[in-house]
Amino acid sequence: MDSSITRGLYRDITELAESSPAWVHTLAEVGTEAVVVLFAALFVAVWWRARRRSSADLAIALLGALGTAVGYVVSESLKTVFDEERPCRTVTEAAASIATCPPTGDWSFPSNHSAIAGGAAVALALAWPRLVWLTAPLALLAAFSRVFVGVHYPHDVIVGLAVGGVVAGVFTIVLTRWASALVTTVRTSRGGPLAWFAGPGTR
Repeated sequence: MDSSITRGLYRDITELAESSPAWVHTLAEVGTEAVVVLFAALFVAVWWRARRRSSADLAIALLGALGTAVGYVVSESLKTVFDEERPCRTVTEAAASIATCPPTGDWSFPSNHSAIAGGAAVALALAWPRLVWLTAPLALLAAFSRVFVGVHYPHDVIVGLAVGGVVAGVFTIVLTRWASALVTTVRTSRGGPLAWFAGPGTR
């Protein structure tokens, strides 16, 4: 990947980060991981809500989480193809990164954090449309924070968001019909852990 595409923008953002207060630095570092945890909690909430809804609703809730994981795997696989070095190591004229620069071999393109955020944002919105007003800003904030702390180029996070969102969305939509039938089968079984997990469905 040609890092010159967004090299200047990376430099501008890291200069902004350098001039920001220390508490903003801390918030940016902690915030990226916190957003991932928040997305995980939202997946649990969406699953719990879907247990008392239709088989399709539960299927979408479960497939969304799986689709986000698949998006991460695709993102990680792309890293081995492009082998882009981290900007905190190559853009020597930029401000020092806030976060510790990952070692060589932990490639920059695309951003895995952004892929997870993009996948989760789309998947959660499919499962519970009103959540888009929360998940979309969170995904964008998580992606921006990776540039702000100095470990990714802007194009890394843009592509990461797109990869995660597209993979999670397509995965969920394509498999919903099959998964819905499976959920219905589980719900009509004699009980057990799987039946509890699937919930009683629409009443």
